[in-house]
Amino acid sequence: MSNEQLKKPETASRRKFLTGAAAATAGAAALGFPMIAKGQTGPISMRWQSTWPAKDIFHEYALDFAKKVNDMTGGDLRIEVLPAGAVVPAFGLLDAVTKGTLDGGHGVLVYHYGKQNALALWGSGPAYGMDANTLLSWHKYGGGKELLNKLYNSIGANVVSFPYGPMPTQPLGWFKKPITKPDDFKGLKFRTVGISIDVFTGLGAAVNALPGGEIVPAMDRGLLDAAEFNNASSDRLLGFADVSKVCMLQSYHQNAEQFEIMFNKTKFDALPVKMKSIIENAVEAASQDMSWKAIHRYSQDYIELQTKDKVRFFKTPDSVLARQLVVYDQATAKRKDNAIFREVEESQKKFAERSVRWYLDTQVSSRMAYNHYFGKKPAAKKA
Repeated sequence: MSNEQLKKPETASRRKFLTGAAAATAGAAALGFPMIAKGQTGPISMRWQSTWPAKDIFHEYALDFAKKVNDMTGGDLRIEVLPAGAVVPAFGLLDAVTKGTLDGGHGVLVYHYGKQNALALWGSGPAYGMDANTLLSWHKYGGGKELLNKLYNSIGANVVSFPYGPMPTQPLGWFKKPITKPDDFKGLKFRTVGISIDVFTGLGAAVNALPGGEIVPAMDRGLLDAAEFNNASSDRLLGFADVSKVCMLQSYHQNAEQFEIMFNKTKFDALPVKMKSIIENAVEAASQDMSWKAIHRYSQDYIELQTKDKVRFFKTPDSVLARQLVVYDQATAKRKDNAIFREVEESQKKFAERSVRWYLDTQVSSRMAYNHYFGKKPAAKKA
């Protein structure tokens, strides 16, 4: 036999082996791999809690976000959102998510003020002239995201945080009679949260920080003389009009606040890359949808409060607004030894200096156009 003849059986055998191996591999791919994938990609369930009562529109916003994620993942991720107190108190959300008692939650960063005062800079205070949407711009493009990660790491918070949902300027609050001057706060038992605690304390009030669902009962029992919460819809649903008929509009204590969507970091990091991308994009979609819903609902309830609940609205006097700014500066000056507080503050100032100037120089006032079309109908009386 020639060498070529000797090699043919070996070659044929080898080809037969390779063909068989390929077929076996294809069979494994057809039979084995989907089984593995199926085991890995079954529905993931997450149990969340909001920091809001079930009837509050804020809890509705939390449910809206969960539905967007559930729908966008095709049911591969299923987030269930419970109301405040279902698992932990509203102010206990950060600890519960860090420990994994909850997989995530919906609230505001200022509720973690006791952990690190700098967290309140995401919405509690005048934000150097920024509104909430501008503050979110700073967070995404001006260094805020990196600073928040650094801040959470410094306090051992095992969370992934997504600030979202810019809120309109919040009212000064609900009172027994109109506020006409800064001294009217002296001795007043008042509810607020975050750096606003320092601001209203500086105005002379005796401040008590309470979650949203506890405010109206406290006012009803006389434990509070006055309080602020957030907006016409939340305030109406929570029953503020049952304990007060005077609401003061406009304030610097929380004119740039937004919500926070929070995941347990261990749980979030274990998600497939595609699912994490869906979540991040769902945050931004929910942020805009929340803004649109807020305009629609708040404006409706603002009218209902006046026509059905007989609430009188007054514009906060400029003297009170100016005093808030002075007292806020005094409150932040006391945190000169808090390095990350200073770092966040300087970052926000740098961003605000150019962004707010641009906004003020380019944005036309709505009041002239409103008066032109609807007549001069001031939103609130002067106190």
